[in-house]
Amino acid sequence: MPNALTRRRARPPSPASKADFFSEAVRDAVDRVGLQCPDVLVGITFGIEDVPHFDMAWSGDQVPLAAAVEATADQPGQVVVYRRPLEHRAMSRRGLRILVYRTIVEQLSALTGRSVQEIDPDGAGAEDD
Repeated sequence: MPNALTRRRARPPSPASKADFFSEAVRDAVDRVGLQCPDVLVGITFGIEDVPHFDMAWSGDQVPLAAAVEATADQPGQVVVYRRPLEHRAMSRRGLRILVYRTIVEQLSALTGRSVQEIDPDGAGAEDD
Protein backbone atom coordinates (compact mmCIF):
# COMPACT_ATOMS: atom_id res chain seq x y z
CA MET A 1 0.00 0.00 0.00
CA PRO A 2 1.19 3.55 -0.59
CA ASN A 3 2.54 5.61 2.28
CA ALA A 4 0.01 8.36 3.12
CA LEU A 5 2.73 11.01 3.42
CA THR A 6 4.94 10.23 0.44
CA ARG A 7 2.43 8.51 -1.84
CA ARG A 8 5.06 5.86 -2.54
CA ARG A 9 4.59 2.20 -1.89
CA ALA A 10 5.95 1.14 1.45
CA ARG A 11 8.54 -1.62 1.24
CA PRO A 12 8.97 -3.88 4.24
CA PRO A 13 12.57 -4.49 5.28
CA SER A 14 14.02 -7.52 3.58
CA PRO A 15 15.34 -10.31 5.77
CA ALA A 16 19.08 -10.36 6.33
CA SER A 17 21.03 -12.39 3.82
CA LYS A 18 22.44 -15.69 5.03
CA ALA A 19 25.95 -14.24 5.15
CA ASP A 20 24.80 -11.15 7.08
CA PHE A 21 22.82 -13.25 9.52
CA PHE A 22 25.82 -15.53 10.06
CA SER A 23 28.15 -12.56 10.68
CA GLU A 24 25.67 -11.21 13.22
CA ALA A 25 25.48 -14.62 14.93
CA VAL A 26 29.29 -14.71 15.23
CA ARG A 27 29.41 -11.15 16.63
CA ASP A 28 26.67 -11.98 19.12
CA ALA A 29 28.47 -15.17 20.21
CA VAL A 30 31.76 -13.33 20.75
CA ASP A 31 29.96 -10.55 22.65
CA ARG A 32 28.23 -13.15 24.83
CA VAL A 33 31.55 -14.85 25.63
CA GLY A 34 33.02 -11.42 26.36
CA LEU A 35 30.37 -10.80 28.99
CA GLN A 36 30.88 -14.17 30.68
CA CYS A 37 34.66 -14.61 30.43
CA PRO A 38 36.25 -11.49 28.91
CA ASP A 39 39.87 -12.46 29.50
CA VAL A 40 39.52 -15.53 27.23
CA LEU A 41 39.23 -13.17 24.24
CA VAL A 42 42.51 -11.35 24.88
CA GLY A 43 44.87 -11.86 21.97
CA ILE A 44 42.30 -13.74 19.86
CA THR A 45 40.95 -12.61 16.49
CA PHE A 46 37.91 -14.07 14.75
CA GLY A 47 37.29 -14.72 11.10
CA ILE A 48 34.61 -16.17 8.89
CA GLU A 49 35.21 -18.31 5.81
CA ASP A 50 32.49 -19.80 3.63
CA VAL A 51 34.14 -23.22 3.57
CA PRO A 52 37.43 -24.71 4.78
CA HIS A 53 40.31 -24.67 2.32
CA PHE A 54 40.98 -28.04 0.77
CA ASP A 55 44.70 -27.86 1.44
CA MET A 56 43.86 -27.91 5.13
CA ALA A 57 44.29 -31.33 6.69
CA TRP A 58 41.44 -32.82 8.69
CA SER A 59 40.67 -36.35 9.66
CA GLY A 60 37.68 -38.50 8.90
CA ASP A 61 34.78 -37.88 6.59
CA GLN A 62 33.44 -34.83 8.38
CA VAL A 63 34.06 -31.28 7.23
CA PRO A 64 35.26 -29.07 10.11
CA LEU A 65 32.96 -26.39 11.47
CA ALA A 66 35.80 -24.15 12.65
CA ALA A 67 39.53 -23.96 13.19
CA ALA A 68 41.61 -22.63 16.07
CA VAL A 69 45.09 -21.37 15.24
CA GLU A 70 47.53 -20.76 18.08
CA ALA A 71 49.26 -17.42 18.39
CA THR A 72 52.78 -16.95 17.07
CA ALA A 73 55.32 -14.21 17.68
CA ASP A 74 53.97 -12.37 14.61
CA GLN A 75 50.27 -13.16 14.78
CA PRO A 76 47.55 -13.35 17.45
CA GLY A 77 45.55 -16.52 18.03
CA GLN A 78 42.69 -17.01 15.61
CA VAL A 79 39.32 -18.69 15.56
CA VAL A 80 37.90 -19.17 12.07
CA VAL A 81 34.32 -20.38 11.69
CA TYR A 82 33.06 -21.90 8.46
CA ARG A 83 29.65 -20.57 7.44
CA ARG A 84 28.41 -23.19 4.99
CA PRO A 85 29.14 -26.30 7.10
CA LEU A 86 27.50 -24.67 10.13
CA GLU A 87 24.46 -23.59 8.10
CA HIS A 88 24.18 -27.10 6.69
CA ARG A 89 23.97 -28.63 10.17
CA ALA A 90 21.48 -26.14 11.64
CA MET A 91 17.75 -26.70 11.20
CA SER A 92 16.72 -23.09 11.79
CA ARG A 93 18.19 -19.64 12.28
CA ARG A 94 17.80 -20.04 16.03
CA GLY A 95 19.58 -23.38 15.80
CA LEU A 96 22.35 -21.74 13.78
CA ARG A 97 22.88 -19.11 16.49
CA ILE A 98 23.17 -21.86 19.12
CA LEU A 99 25.55 -23.91 16.97
CA VAL A 100 27.75 -20.88 16.22
CA TYR A 101 27.94 -20.05 19.92
CA ARG A 102 28.78 -23.64 20.92
CA THR A 103 31.41 -23.87 18.19
CA ILE A 104 33.12 -20.64 19.24
CA VAL A 105 33.12 -21.69 22.91
CA GLU A 106 34.64 -25.07 22.01
CA GLN A 107 37.31 -23.48 19.79
CA LEU A 108 38.22 -20.99 22.51
CA SER A 109 38.46 -23.85 24.98
CA ALA A 110 40.83 -25.74 22.69
CA LEU A 111 42.89 -22.63 22.01
CA THR A 112 43.22 -21.38 25.58
CA GLY A 113 43.17 -24.64 27.52
CA ARG A 114 40.21 -23.46 29.59
CA SER A 115 37.19 -25.65 30.11
CA VAL A 116 33.94 -25.08 28.27
CA GLN A 117 32.27 -24.61 31.67
CA GLU A 118 34.70 -21.83 32.56
CA ILE A 119 34.04 -19.99 29.29
CA ASP A 120 30.27 -20.65 29.41
CA PRO A 121 29.54 -20.92 33.17
CA ASP A 122 25.76 -20.64 32.73
CA GLY A 123 25.65 -23.37 30.12
CA ALA A 124 23.95 -20.89 27.80
CA GLY A 125 24.96 -22.93 24.78
CA ALA A 126 23.30 -26.05 26.16
CA GLU A 127 19.83 -25.18 24.89
CA ASP A 128 18.71 -27.39 22.02
CA ASP A 129 16.78 -26.44 18.95
